[in-house]
Amino acid sequence: MGYVKYAPYPELLNLIYSAIFTLCYFYPAKHDLMARLDPNNTLKRLRNHYRLVVMNEDTYEEVVKFKLTRVSVYVVMSTIFVLMVGLTASLIIFTPLRYYLPGSGYGDAKQMREFRQLKMRTDSMEQALNQQHRYYEDLQKVLQGNIVKLDTTSLKTPKLENTDD
Repeated sequence: MGYVKYAPYPELLNLIYSAIFTLCYFYPAKHDLMARLDPNNTLKRLRNHYRLVVMNEDTYEEVVKFKLTRVSVYVVMSTIFVLMVGLTASLIIFTPLRYYLPGSGYGDAKQMREFRQLKMRTDSMEQALNQQHRYYEDLQKVLQGNIVKLDTTSLKTPKLENTDD
């Protein structure tokens, strides 16, 4: 890996050079890419057999060995995805978790009607409490003598000049 000897970051430059070399070496030219996208060739690649081996790092003994194809991996991953979606949906639909979802967790029509009635009762009780609170505040002002006298009948009219004619 001795591509660059004198540079501010030789390890980084060597890594970049090796990545470029790898890309240029392993990726085929454009005409080879078109040959690889041939439908017959793609179907053959889906059926190619691969071996997945899990080894113990210390002893290099094979712990588990799988013989796979791309189709089998796709089928297994799709099945796991469908099962997870189904399990999650059934968990939400058939358990009380649905009550925690906004917009869908209110229950049936009877519970919705009860919810609306309770909401109206709560709002009317809150309004009554606010009116009662204002009444007690005004009563307390009157008892303490802090009455602001407002004359609603007086009008501001311009003063007329008195002339003796």
